[in-house]
Amino acid sequence: MDKNLEMAALAVLIHDLRKHKKVTLNELAERIGRSVGFLSQVERGLSRPTVEDLTAIAEALDVPTTYFYSLPKPKELDWVTRPDERRTLYLAGGITDIMASPTLQGAFMVVDSLLEPGASSGERQMSDRSEQAGYVLEGQLTLWLGEDEQSATLYPGDVFQVPSYARLRYANQGYTPARVLWIYT
Repeated sequence: MDKNLEMAALAVLIHDLRKHKKVTLNELAERIGRSVGFLSQVERGLSRPTVEDLTAIAEALDVPTTYFYSLPKPKELDWVTRPDERRTLYLAGGITDIMASPTLQGAFMVVDSLLEPGASSGERQMSDRSEQAGYVLEGQLTLWLGEDEQSATLYPGDVFQVPSYARLRYANQGYTPARVLWIYT
């Protein structure tokens, strides 16, 4: 799928999940601290959510953030993914997440995350029900963890692991793109 089709598919997924959960646009906006107008634009594919927004939407609608990676693409083998078979989320804030795992049915999933210089998950910390780990492949990634926002800047070869529901935010504060192999349980 191309970028516009991927964005449209995410918009439909968010809209349909909200409707299925019988949550109004106004209720969801209130739960995640965003405007109704913004959410309406996201559901129509006119605006892209940030990682922080997507995580908040998932929490408010009681699904894991990985739910939004669930639109399958046709694959040659169901246990292998090739680069052209991967689902891509183009998020606001300069982040592109590519679903590398062949399936969401296992105990974990792998996401290839690309962060442009200055890209950020958002200004507020977020919490996800998944345990998370990451391996920095290129560039640099700064993480802020916990209530005291303990920070660490990671470089190629560095690895992090945070428990479920940990308060976290992250950014590429470098001058070159960053690439992180992200693992979610």
